[in-house]
Amino acid sequence: MNKSIVFLMIGVSGFLASCKKNSAEPDADNSTPVAEKNTLQTPTANRDYLTRDSIFLYAKQTYFWNVGMPDYDTFNPRKYSSDNQVLAALAALPSTGGKDKYSFIDDGTVAGQLGGVSGDYGFSANYDASNLLRVKSVYATSPAGLAGLRRGYQITRVNGRTTLRTSQSDIDNLNDGIFGSNPSISLTVVRPDGTSQDLVINRGSYNINPILYSNTYTVGAKKVGYIVFNSFTTNSVPLLDAAFSKFSTDGVTELIVDLRYNGGGSVATAEAFTNLIAPSSQNGKVMYTTYWTKTMQDAQATILQNQKFYAKGNDGVTRLYSFFDYSYKPTAAAGNQEVFAKRGSLNGLTRVYFLVAGGTASASELLINNLKPVMDVKLIGRKTYGKPVGFFSIRIDKKDLYIPQFQTKNQADFGDYFDGLTVDKDVVDDLTKDFGDTSEKLLAQALNYSATGAFTSYLKDNALSSTSGVSRQVIDSNNEQLDHEFKGMIETRKLKLKQ
Repeated sequence: MNKSIVFLMIGVSGFLASCKKNSAEPDADNSTPVAEKNTLQTPTANRDYLTRDSIFLYAKQTYFWNVGMPDYDTFNPRKYSSDNQVLAALAALPSTGGKDKYSFIDDGTVAGQLGGVSGDYGFSANYDASNLLRVKSVYATSPAGLAGLRRGYQITRVNGRTTLRTSQSDIDNLNDGIFGSNPSISLTVVRPDGTSQDLVINRGSYNINPILYSNTYTVGAKKVGYIVFNSFTTNSVPLLDAAFSKFSTDGVTELIVDLRYNGGGSVATAEAFTNLIAPSSQNGKVMYTTYWTKTMQDAQATILQNQKFYAKGNDGVTRLYSFFDYSYKPTAAAGNQEVFAKRGSLNGLTRVYFLVAGGTASASELLINNLKPVMDVKLIGRKTYGKPVGFFSIRIDKKDLYIPQFQTKNQADFGDYFDGLTVDKDVVDDLTKDFGDTSEKLLAQALNYSATGAFTSYLKDNALSSTSGVSRQVIDSNNEQLDHEFKGMIETRKLKLKQ
């Protein structure tokens, strides 16, 4: 078989379907491989127990840190009262070295969002350096965007309650109001001109355009492109192509990519983005290599036989296959080593600046790491999240399990950034300005470097806020609790079936 595989649905919808890599519904009893069944208790009607069994058994064979995991009876997944407790116990195993902050189980919401559709209010918020709550991002076609909400607006009330402090009670209220499941939210906002407005925003479904802003700036004799990219959705490559076509027409020679709130997404989209930026001189050279769990590389992850899909082979015959039929060896022949292949007409970029923050993760970091060995890369903002591992979803009953299964390493064989990618210029996020405002601190640093070849010296606002007396550390900690952006690197390529 080759990469030209036609995938057909077996009753499963969601993100992997849109990515042409489908996981089917497992057997009604969440069936496990025969070799493992002798360790299980007698199957019961309790689907929760069976789901927790499956989480452990899939981890035993596919988890990135599965070496040294205990056996089923020792771990005993049924002693935990929830799926999340099982995942927390896996993350706490000595074999992880404390590195797993990525595993989760989902009801299909992530699948929809990564496919480019969401069903929330469409905005996020953080506290700024003065401890004021502000809108940090808005999707234009979302309910919040259509209601007129914009980045930089100060939020003074959420559901009738003030937001002028950052106590735990305030954080809990914000998480419930902005990120909970309520059908609507009431806000009082203050615009940049000082006027106040009361809004009621109803939750609704909308298509995500992850390009929040793009523009070309003239810096001396140079043209510098700027693009704010908020999520590596599977539907965003044509949008990126159009934006880069405009950059090419504008004569852009340097590029600023704003990923400060981008938690990642599709590996395939990250590859396309890399090829839009990378020089054509790299064509045919290694971009990065994927290293799957050794159990998977050695074709010992037999439990993947339960994740089934239909595929059409070279002989034109459609058959039932499973994820066990893929090759997971770290080679080009197995489809696990990508090479550069220039995309679009924008060539000859001399430098790329990435604007990043603590929420910049996974596919965003993959994009940056891919380019670091092959061109001049500058990072501005705060150290990134640190997620060099990824996964594909495993369907268990009516849920999607995401546990790390692979790590990526770039052309220089580097991929150990579990503590995050360090920045060249440490700058705290500037929430007081909208995207594209040349006085916004991160963008201003990139434009100044382009003009002068150096960063400017700003006093770090990591001490006390000038207006609130709250430390930067406390503000950062509270903002972490308000960070609900998806963080993941999901394998969406069409892997090669074993011959």
